[in-house]
Amino acid sequence: MHRDDFPILTQHVHGKPLVYLDNAATTQKPTAVTDAIVEAYTTWNANIHRGTHHLSIVATEKHEQARALLASFIGAAEPEEIVFTRGTTESLNLLAFSFGEAFVSEGDEIVVSTLEHHSNIVPWQMLCERKKAVLKVIPLRDDLTLDIDALPGLLTQHTKIVSVALVSNVLGTVQPVQEIIRLAHERHIPVCVDGAQAAPHLPVSVRAMDCDFFVCSAHKMYGPTGIGLLYGKRSWLEQLPPYQGGGEMIEHVRWSGTTYNQLPYRFEAGTPDYVGSYAFGVAVRYMQTIGVETLSQHESELIAYAEQQLQQVEGVVVYAAGQKKAGALSFNVYDTSGKLVHPFDIGTLLDRQGIAVRTGHHCAEPLIDHLGVPGTVRLSIALYNSTEDIDAFILALRRATQMLA
Repeated sequence: MHRDDFPILTQHVHGKPLVYLDNAATTQKPTAVTDAIVEAYTTWNANIHRGTHHLSIVATEKHEQARALLASFIGAAEPEEIVFTRGTTESLNLLAFSFGEAFVSEGDEIVVSTLEHHSNIVPWQMLCERKKAVLKVIPLRDDLTLDIDALPGLLTQHTKIVSVALVSNVLGTVQPVQEIIRLAHERHIPVCVDGAQAAPHLPVSVRAMDCDFFVCSAHKMYGPTGIGLLYGKRSWLEQLPPYQGGGEMIEHVRWSGTTYNQLPYRFEAGTPDYVGSYAFGVAVRYMQTIGVETLSQHESELIAYAEQQLQQVEGVVVYAAGQKKAGALSFNVYDTSGKLVHPFDIGTLLDRQGIAVRTGHHCAEPLIDHLGVPGTVRLSIALYNSTEDIDAFILALRRATQMLA
């Protein structure tokens, strides 16, 4: 699907045609996005919001048009609810710091899940250390689904926020965030949804979910690296103090004190990545041109096909097999004696055959520890992948397992 729009995929690796199946780490970029970056730097590059000259006005318009487009794409009520950041990680750090400064005190509680990426664990741990708060964790059932029945027992009068991923970056499984939000909101507890792995693969509406915060990254959505967004309901963002100080986020600076800018600029200190925001918008328009529902259906069929084919390879264990997945799955290989073949060895032998996958703990060590393995092999897909890619991967995996045997 639209493979010709991605020139990088035409190359050979180790003499073999590249099969790129590491999209959960980052997606490749269509020509429309790379052309947009060149266009920005060669035709209207100028610092935004500050200049009265033509280039600055054009650059400002492009930046704010991208904000409005992204607000519409995720179903925000207004563009001012979109804060540009360097990506999901910075979005979560911003939220943990600002929310923590405003609402968290000693003895308060934050709830995350066992499935989380480190970006949705470590900032909350740092907050807990700073404020002497408590981090609670939604456990997993034996089938690797979240134990939602345990959640009400974790929510108390001291719980200040719940932060969970919509899609696991390791397992690819889609989490029941609607139920989590419902249970939290019954107790007037806000919820942040980590959408880094969801936004590239699933239609997203923050208002339909009724989440209070939502984060995602452009580079996982065919856009440039180093830019992402934090969505927050206006009613929440207006209560949060700034994360960083400097230019753009101020209203007035006096020796007697500083007053802060209106939303969303109070959270966007310094010169923003206006080229990145423009290219992010182009990437989203690219997805919309194809159709998010069309992408989602294509990828759903492809990941199901990959899981089906993997289960026919001797010694392969697919984690969370049979569950609804979006864009990714993880597996391991065991030899005839039942010993785990190290994921790194599998990944290396696949690479020698032109197949790019991810191995390791995927920045989700607590989940990998729960699985009781040193890591997994993760296959992750995008709109440009095909059944032919999966077939090439399976053939290469069979060869790899034979070599290791």
